Amino acid sequence: MNLYENLIKDLENNENKLVITRLKGSTGNLDKDFERIVVNPKDSMINSMVQNNMAEPHIKEAVQEVLRTGKPKTVRGNEGRLTIIEPFYPKERLIILGGGHIALPLTEFGARAGFSVTVADDRPSFANKARFPLAERVICESFDKVLEQLKLTAYDYIVIITRGHRYDTECLRHILSRTETIYAGMIGSKRRVAAVKALLKEEGFDKERIDRVCTPIGLSIGAVTPEEISISIMAQIIRRKRLDQNENYAGNRSDLDIKVLELLAASKEEPMSIVTIIDTKGSVPRGPGAKMIVYPAGQIAGSIGGGCSEAEVIHDAVKIIGTKSFMLRTIDMTGDAAEAEGMVCGGIMEVLIEDKV
Repeated sequence: MNLYENLIKDLENNENKLVITRLKGSTGNLDKDFERIVVNPKDSMINSMVQNNMAEPHIKEAVQEVLRTGKPKTVRGNEGRLTIIEPFYPKERLIILGGGHIALPLTEFGARAGFSVTVADDRPSFANKARFPLAERVICESFDKVLEQLKLTAYDYIVIITRGHRYDTECLRHILSRTETIYAGMIGSKRRVAAVKALLKEEGFDKERIDRVCTPIGLSIGAVTPEEISISIMAQIIRRKRLDQNENYAGNRSDLDIKVLELLAASKEEPMSIVTIIDTKGSVPRGPGAKMIVYPAGQIAGSIGGGCSEAEVIHDAVKIIGTKSFMLRTIDMTGDAAEAEGMVCGGIMEVLIEDKV
């Protein structure tokens, strides 16, 4: 079982991991100049593991920063040494409770934004795969049974858009009695929402946690149609993921596409190279953690931003396949050449290209 298979297995068990990679020089041999360990952030031995294996200064502080922010970090040491700390999180689920009109565009937008979408409703005509082809899972069951099945985690995003006050209350009551998710939002008028929250506070649920539920749901942009309302909800979810990182909302801010990780886990002995963004400056199309697979004929899976930024890297990535080596490459999108190619980001990306062995 390769590293990526183990990672996928751990993530499916709702465990998050840190992958710490240490390399020396801008090019080198994977056997001699490159080492990688996988650690459990909850392991009490993580500090000694880091210190024993990677003794550069500030590594411990960098690990804590990664755990706090959810973002990968690269630490530069002496003699051209780099330490790359990447967090890996369980698949981010967007759980939509209610299969009505808003659920249709919300499922599409959520799936295209990279979430694993689950839609649930207790009506067969509303909860079926034909209605929601982009959903990873569609469940036709009562909401209380659905929430029992799903086993909520801290990495879930929940949208309550059922057809009635009673069902909303039922869903929120269950959610508040389980692990707090990174996002929970409930649709409804201010009056309806206030009544539900007051009832649950009277029942003894934590007031602060109730007040953290996003109600009425979505950013206030004057949305009216189902599509507009879905955009406002997704905007609020993305803001929570990207900006609202604190002790209650600690989550994944890596630009990794989980589908790329799944391809790496399934690849076995297939020849390929892996490109990872390890650092950025300025405005860039993708952030640290984004990965791209490059195959011998130049085909790719995943993305580090598209355009000539990828074209430059693919050439080097193809040459590195089968060599058991790695290289660092800087992609400058600030100069005249980038402007001539129509690249509007204007930043700099540093990428690691490695042969997958």
